[in-house]
Amino acid sequence: MAERKQLLLKAHRRSKRLYLVAAVLVLVAVGVLVAWWAAPLLAALGWLAHEAWFADHLFYRPGDDYTYDFSHTAAKQTVTLGPKLTLSEPLAPGETLVLEVTLKATWLGRWLDPYVRIGDDPQTFERGVTGRRYLNLSGQREALQAGALSLRGRFCRLPAQGLLYVFSNPDYATRRVMVLAPHADDAELAAFGLYSRCAHACIVTVTQGEIEAQAYRGLGLNAQQAARLKGRLRTWDSLAVPLWGGVPAERCVQLGYFCLRLPAMAQAPATPFGSMESGEFDVRGARQHNPVRLAADADGQPTWNNLVADLQGLLEHFQPEVVVTPHPRFDPHADHVCTTQALTQAMALSAWKPSVALLYANHLHDNDRWPMGPAGAGITLPPAIDEPAAGHLWSPLLAAQVQLDKAMALRMQHDLQGPLPFKRRLRRWVQWALAGRRWPATGEDEFFRKAVRRHELFWVRDLPR
Repeated sequence: MAERKQLLLKAHRRSKRLYLVAAVLVLVAVGVLVAWWAAPLLAALGWLAHEAWFADHLFYRPGDDYTYDFSHTAAKQTVTLGPKLTLSEPLAPGETLVLEVTLKATWLGRWLDPYVRIGDDPQTFERGVTGRRYLNLSGQREALQAGALSLRGRFCRLPAQGLLYVFSNPDYATRRVMVLAPHADDAELAAFGLYSRCAHACIVTVTQGEIEAQAYRGLGLNAQQAARLKGRLRTWDSLAVPLWGGVPAERCVQLGYFCLRLPAMAQAPATPFGSMESGEFDVRGARQHNPVRLAADADGQPTWNNLVADLQGLLEHFQPEVVVTPHPRFDPHADHVCTTQALTQAMALSAWKPSVALLYANHLHDNDRWPMGPAGAGITLPPAIDEPAAGHLWSPLLAAQVQLDKAMALRMQHDLQGPLPFKRRLRRWVQWALAGRRWPATGEDEFFRKAVRRHELFWVRDLPR
């Protein structure tokens, strides 16, 4: 999965270079054949157009259908789409509602983000969208049953009918839950709403998060010192921030492995892989406050075998009924893929067997703006282009106060606190002025827009016992 992401990025950069070469040739021709001043003017207008409308990393066509297969996991019925959404039969039991529709952008929807307003919830899609998409109606069950749920497209057209899928789940927040975070902040991004309601939650962070520490070099530190400081700060974040969501320190664990080393560890399970930037090779420095002694505490070696043994020990210590971990298909980050792979191996070895896995996606292969649209809106289903994505969904609703608490939890994360680079800030100003995009006041990092939403979204997977 991570390899596919890199292939998409390479293809995108190659196309961008070709367009840049073509643009330079056009500008030279304009300067020679028309007037010297026309070339810089055209270049400025081209740059503004790129920043406003063509800067998104979208590695598929807006006309591609999303393909999901819920035939074995959800009740389904045809619904009529009009000013009010009309059911064709009584609504099946279930709290997670997903509406399949085929959208078609208007001409304005090629320049402004098209969205569908479901009651008071605007859910946004790609500019120029023309194809099958999935709206999240979770939390709107009562209005839907009463025939009072309005549905209106803005900069896009809705069909006359759609398919409504109803997924039935227990409230997993009432069970013992273990959240696996490859890095500090992953637990908050994906599952703050879930774990903050859970009386028996524990959070396990796999890595220190020490790389890409250039910002700390401004404190007069060299590269290794900056990476070590960043690792210490993010280790502290992983243990302290969950308290804001009601999870005490005795149920938070930092394993202290090193960023982007998990794939190499998986390939050579007995070989230790130290940090690429801090120069450290011992994971015990990040484990000082852990409430439980684990396998790697004996030798401190950052090996795959130790990671799997650590997770096995944590399963047997906390005995979770539900584990929350990255989705191996939808989340391509290498550390995220390997975290779930290590957990799967640990569950096979463990004497304690969780019954359910809830899978999340904090990163995507092919759309770096998903979930699209403003903070506080609902979460639509992510792109599934190459092959049908099957599965069972759970999408709990987050009240406004929980969304605010989630945003404040993200503000406490050191990695999400830095100011935007000037280039991104300028791009946002251009998109605000020309494309109507808006960002929340809670924080500048893109995750404040993407993660603080009306819903959280999990794929439910029953585990063998």
